[in-house]
Amino acid sequence: MSQRHQEGLAHLLYGIDSGGFVVLTGEVGTGKTTLCHCLLQQLPDDVDLALILNPKLNSLELLANICDELGIGSYAKKSGLKDFNDLLNKYLLDAHASGRRTVLMIDEAQNLNLDVLEQIRLLTNLETAKTKLLQIVLVGQPELKKLLAREELRQLNQRITARYHLEPLTLEETKHYIHHRLTVSGGDSGIFKKSAIRRVHKWSAGIPRLINILCDRALLGAYANGVKQVTPAIVDQAAKEVLDLQAKPRYRVRLFFFVIVLVAVGLLLVNLFASFHDRETLQVTPPVHAEKSKEIQQFEKPLSLETSVIQPQLEVAGTSDRISSIPLSSVKGDRIESESEKFVDFIANPDYSLSRALAEAMRLWGETVSQGMEVHCDDAEKRGLLCLAEHGSLKELLGFDRPAILEFTLADGQRRHVLLVGMDRGYPIFRSIEGQDIVFPLEEVLGYWQGLFLIVWRTPLDHGMTGIYPYNESTNVLWLRDKLDRIEGHGSLDTDQPQYFDDQLVSRVKRFQKRHGLKADGIVGPKTIIYLQNRAENEDVPKLKHID
Repeated sequence: MSQRHQEGLAHLLYGIDSGGFVVLTGEVGTGKTTLCHCLLQQLPDDVDLALILNPKLNSLELLANICDELGIGSYAKKSGLKDFNDLLNKYLLDAHASGRRTVLMIDEAQNLNLDVLEQIRLLTNLETAKTKLLQIVLVGQPELKKLLAREELRQLNQRITARYHLEPLTLEETKHYIHHRLTVSGGDSGIFKKSAIRRVHKWSAGIPRLINILCDRALLGAYANGVKQVTPAIVDQAAKEVLDLQAKPRYRVRLFFFVIVLVAVGLLLVNLFASFHDRETLQVTPPVHAEKSKEIQQFEKPLSLETSVIQPQLEVAGTSDRISSIPLSSVKGDRIESESEKFVDFIANPDYSLSRALAEAMRLWGETVSQGMEVHCDDAEKRGLLCLAEHGSLKELLGFDRPAILEFTLADGQRRHVLLVGMDRGYPIFRSIEGQDIVFPLEEVLGYWQGLFLIVWRTPLDHGMTGIYPYNESTNVLWLRDKLDRIEGHGSLDTDQPQYFDDQLVSRVKRFQKRHGLKADGIVGPKTIIYLQNRAENEDVPKLKHID
């Protein structure tokens, strides 16, 4: 999965874990239904799922379909909405009393009519005094966003706790996607020329379904022509055969004339402006801030309808995380005490921006970043670094054992971002603007932190991959075996080990994940990779300072 698909799956899992109402949207062919099926494989044991794949239903049919999916007993004598609501409510109460959760997921939700959406809103009212009995996930095309924005659906719209829009793949992700599918199928990952991959991305616009169709036809074309590599010309021919390109020339002509008109009008306005200002030179002031990357926008903006990083309403860390009786450490080296400065005064400084914190994190990885330089996650990616946004407790953050950028919210809603570089006897150590390490009482820090943090990391896998999945075959599986061998004390890598991610290796991964409090799904994602790196020997990666 690309980073976008991993984030989309994280949103779905969050909706199930937190009891929220989640909406996942994306263009046709971006992999929404695939994510739904991937979710089915990762459901916790205590979750019952009602999956509706055909939403062309009326309200009564929807409720009957939900009952069918959940295996609710016979309802032959039931005929009205109230009857089905009563059945469903009784089932949900019984499931809740048994410690089970129930999730309703509706695919192709853009096809739901207004009456059915209103019925879904009413289902969100099924609750106890403390918790919702039914968690709802809507998956659909971009039209779903417009549908939910209608005035008559504002009550439903306000109940949605998290939304994520699945974007098409970038050029780099398209390259990794093609290489991955070729590798899994036992093919040569270099069979597509780089220029051909660029052409595939151009014609497909990064839509995975179109990438599949184009590459399949291009491979057939290469075979028919007796060549061993797919060229841009072969991709162009494949695009003509499988895509409707008839309208493109007319569109380009219209666009060309539209641009010409815009340029002519612009020149006319410039001349008029100059004449009114006695031929003074027209000054164009550049914007103060460059356009920010999507990753930074997602991390910087508060929770909103379009946010891609979930900010759940997490409880502040419990008493086990609060350490109030330990004295502050004395001055050592560049680290200073904070006896005279409160944490709220410290983070009141607007210079504690995400860009500055990212620059500090990149320097820990040996990257040279000029002082005052505006940096974003895409700048880090150009240097081989990745941004991993997470939400959780202090214990979960420390489990990564990596410097992390924490987001703090002030009383007026403004946000600050500061780099955590270590822990001093239970007290967090932050990197100040002056480059010093400064310690604050944990209880002060927790009062302004809602659990959102970002880690800058570098994947050790080939082709910049951020995951290793069961039943795939690649050299990255050898890396995984090597790390587990070292951690389990089996010595160094045996080069004769298989590159196939078999059942035995899945079991080893699950044992490792369970031992370290990770989700034991057998998938080696960014979290598991970082934990493996931290616990294997001779891994030169930045880690948190720990002062006992």
